[in-house]
Amino acid sequence: MGTMNKYALILAAGKGTRMKTKLPKCAFPILKKPMIEYIVESVEESDIDETCVVVGHKREVIEDLLKGRVSFAYQAHQLGTGHAALSAKDALGDREGTTLILLGDMPLIDEAIIDNILTTHEKMGNDLTVVTTNYTDPTGYGRIIRDKYGKIESIVEDKETTEEQRAIQEVNTGIYAINNQYLFQILDKIEKSAYKNEYYLTDIVHLMRQDYSVGTYTIRDSQYVMGVNDLYAISIAEKVLRDKINKGLMLSGVSMINPETITVGHNVRIEGNVTVYPNTTITGESTIAEGSLIGPNTEIHNGVIHRNVQVKHSYVYDSVVHEHTTIGPFAHLRNNANIGRDNRIGNFVEVKKSTTGKNTKASHLAYIGDTTTGANVNFGCGSITVNYDGKEKHQTHIGDDVFIGCNTNLVAPIRVEDNVFIAAGSTVTENIPSGSLAIARNKQINKADYARNLIKPKGKTVEDSKDTEKK
Repeated sequence: MGTMNKYALILAAGKGTRMKTKLPKCAFPILKKPMIEYIVESVEESDIDETCVVVGHKREVIEDLLKGRVSFAYQAHQLGTGHAALSAKDALGDREGTTLILLGDMPLIDEAIIDNILTTHEKMGNDLTVVTTNYTDPTGYGRIIRDKYGKIESIVEDKETTEEQRAIQEVNTGIYAINNQYLFQILDKIEKSAYKNEYYLTDIVHLMRQDYSVGTYTIRDSQYVMGVNDLYAISIAEKVLRDKINKGLMLSGVSMINPETITVGHNVRIEGNVTVYPNTTITGESTIAEGSLIGPNTEIHNGVIHRNVQVKHSYVYDSVVHEHTTIGPFAHLRNNANIGRDNRIGNFVEVKKSTTGKNTKASHLAYIGDTTTGANVNFGCGSITVNYDGKEKHQTHIGDDVFIGCNTNLVAPIRVEDNVFIAAGSTVTENIPSGSLAIARNKQINKADYARNLIKPKGKTVEDSKDTEKK
């Protein structure tokens, strides 16, 4: 490609009222990632040099998502796509090069499509390239009107089409490549539509076709330029993404059982020789290393799973699991839990903001919170670290080779040193030195014959019970 600079102008100022959400439309999540991030990532991976995003409704949400990655322009009033593009005049108006105008609700577009559009625009010597596609049912889209020679003549909005024009299946995608020196001159000439009292960006076609070189670039697979305007369209976009991602993973050596029930996010990395079982969702910046078995019925978000790990029927959020460890069923790791190698985190165990050493086990019904645990530690059934006093969270430190009996409470802040045995049923409130046996429970008292007056066999009186004993 040439040496001219290339810019992306992403229009993301709309409210998205059809989404029926308090979020601005372009921030709505698809596979747990805001819609506009897909577009910005594709732009970042393309030949684009600089990106400007036009924001409006709840601008702070979009600005917070993309801070440091793009520049912003502000559309104070929703006066149409032409007015939105014009809002970027201060940001891009004095630049030379090509600007690619994109819509912020088009999450399936990828860097290959972006680069192909720009390459075609340059090779054809166009001043304006309109990106089109074809739909069997084009309802809702602006139609591409061509003259008898096949050259684009104009774009007519769906609600303003004649009966003959409504039959046209070639539609406008809302994507344009345009010489930046002409862009804002032409935008200044757009007049308000009498129909909607808005400035249509589509008007640049008939404004430029007489004096400039105007051409088209057609996307064959229309799903990649679909606009997402409502929650039903979100589901369609998610399915397209899911199928594309899963196919790529399976071709790279990831085994998926019933892949139609498995959701893997756009930024997830899974190595070969991993098996993912049904009804599993893996999203965020998660990584899964080779030899691991994930699922069924498991959710991992921003999780780092090392080699030969099993995670089944469990949640792993913002946490790390090291080699040869088994998680679940029904375990919950969250808030930067860091599980060591050769661990066993079993059913109904929750680990929060804690680190465990090698060969540590919490097989069932335990809570480990705000805790540093050494190697070879055993948490008995029902054991918990009592980290919250009603106002603040406190730390627990557990050394190596510690046995924690069933139904033990470790009341933080507390230190349990190495080689400690804690008797079942203890509530420990003081530090335990190395090599100790800790017993923190009331002494058992047995009162002879006391229960006789409280408990009697069904259907018998106390006297009947005495007679039975005599016999």
